[in-house]
Amino acid sequence: MLEQLVTAGKESAPGVQHELGIAYYRTGKLLSAEKAFAQAMVENPNDLESVQLRGLTLYRLGNPAAAIPFLERVRQWTPNANADANYVLGLCYLNSQRFDDARKAFANQFGVSANSGPAYLLLGNMLMRANLPEAAAESAKKALQLSPNIPLAHFMLGEFYLFKSDVEQALREFQQEREINPANAAVYDRLGDVYIRSGQYQQAQESLAKAISLDTSSTGPFIQMGKVLLRRNDPQTSLLYLQHAEKMDPGNYITHTLLSQAYRSLGREEEAKKEIDAASKIHAESELKLQPVQ
Repeated sequence: MLEQLVTAGKESAPGVQHELGIAYYRTGKLLSAEKAFAQAMVENPNDLESVQLRGLTLYRLGNPAAAIPFLERVRQWTPNANADANYVLGLCYLNSQRFDDARKAFANQFGVSANSGPAYLLLGNMLMRANLPEAAAESAKKALQLSPNIPLAHFMLGEFYLFKSDVEQALREFQQEREINPANAAVYDRLGDVYIRSGQYQQAQESLAKAISLDTSSTGPFIQMGKVLLRRNDPQTSLLYLQHAEKMDPGNYITHTLLSQAYRSLGREEEAKKEIDAASKIHAESELKLQPVQ
């Protein structure tokens, strides 16, 4: 129907540009959608949906700075605008290094006070996802200043210090997280990782056993446990954990590499070769997928 109106030269009929914009947006024709929403706003400056979708379209076109004014207008008109608009507005602020504004947008999305510990922790999570670890760490520290017992802030700092290869500080942060959040399996997984890096294999094994007890659905602790047991010269028990991890995720080349080491330690050379060949194939395929399209 809309295409018929366009063909007939009736794009200027009331409401047509609005509907065209929605149709283009839903089908991924973003340049056409942006033009249609712009025209719809000329026809009706109070067309809230066109204003919002124009902002979302500009963001998806890779122009977040241009999207901000439109998404801000939506928030001014309807303070409880939908979560998608608040989320994208927050991402636009992040892209523009406007971190305080981003925190307020995410706080609005999740319904928490903008000046609270949870708001700073939310911002930290978004900053981590945006590959801004330094800023994320500062946000986590602020969250802890405001809410000393807030869960996952120490965990975030532990991740940051691991990224910086500061194993000692990472250990302190994960230990503090454990005190606040003792039922979180990921904390024990990370503690196991830290202990492995520092050569404390007994402590690593104990932490990873706790991680597995709390969550049997994650492959990470099983792989780490297999690695620890190999380093403790127990390849037979290591096999049990690594074979379990391989069943959960056959496409992990690290698991196959460790399996190869375990089989070789047990003198099972044929199985060792099979596993290292599988690891090499998976690794090569993953590298190929990362190559840019010519």
